[in-house]
Amino acid sequence: MSGSLIPALAKATGVVFAGVLAASLASTAIKLNYQKHKIKNGKECGVCKGKGFYKCKLCKGKSTIEWSPLYDPVVINPCLCPTCDGNKVQKCLNCLGDCYV
Repeated sequence: MSGSLIPALAKATGVVFAGVLAASLASTAIKLNYQKHKIKNGKECGVCKGKGFYKCKLCKGKSTIEWSPLYDPVVINPCLCPTCDGNKVQKCLNCLGDCYV
């Protein structure tokens, strides 16, 4: 009985793997087709001017913010900007970095 179980399990695993692979390829093809269509027919994003990102609004492109845990700060500590993670730019929220709307 266990001799027939192993080949059946191997076959089922192969079918599941092939299904996942086919779904992955299909979704990639659909995404690429959508991006081609968006570039061909879409308008350039007016917020980021077609770049896909813009200067961080929280740190204003400085990569750090001044922060103090107290309401009336005695010492203000420079901290890494949590919005851009110190990269000075953030992904455009209008086009989600695709440059087109």
